[in-house]
Amino acid sequence: MLRALARDSMGVVAFEDPGHAYDSEFRYDREPVGALQGLAPHRVAMIGTVSKSLSPALRLGWIVCPPHPFDAIVDEKHQDDRGSPMLEHLAPARLIESGRHDRHLRRMRTVYAGRRRALIGALAAHAPQVSLHGLAAGIHAVAHLPDSAYEPDVVERARERSIGLYPMRSFRSDGGTRPPQPALGFGNLTEQVIARGIAAVADLLG
Repeated sequence: MLRALARDSMGVVAFEDPGHAYDSEFRYDREPVGALQGLAPHRVAMIGTVSKSLSPALRLGWIVCPPHPFDAIVDEKHQDDRGSPMLEHLAPARLIESGRHDRHLRRMRTVYAGRRRALIGALAAHAPQVSLHGLAAGIHAVAHLPDSAYEPDVVERARERSIGLYPMRSFRSDGGTRPPQPALGFGNLTEQVIARGIAAVADLLG
């Protein structure tokens, strides 16, 4: 979890990374990592979003914060965009209050777990030399390719076959291409599509 620090009149407030909430919602083999905010609610503000759990199109987020920076945060939000659409707030709120959001998360956790298994199985069958990491949570994994692979070429040639891979260099501060570790997303693909996609690019991954 990444954290940013902000100083106010009461001292330092830590802002807990929103990725923590996302990983907790879609975690498969182990218990979720505890939130720091629960240990120090007077010093930690935790921010989150429904972009992964519901839809990125909603553009909704939330903050659980200590009392002392609350007014400043509300004022900053008001100055930034003069408020957010009310209906888009009310609909997720009703989902959460009714318990349907929790049911949705349980269902999607099962769906994503199946897609995750399909990805693992497809790589084991078609490209066993590739190891996967980052599978404990979320809806993507990182493929560790052999050192001889050149990531930009792998990504481009996969795209020519209508298969999308996400180059790790896009997430590196220096844009480096070594080691070759493209990300493989499985959140919006069926298990059959995942299997066909890996089979289509298996020769590139080795």
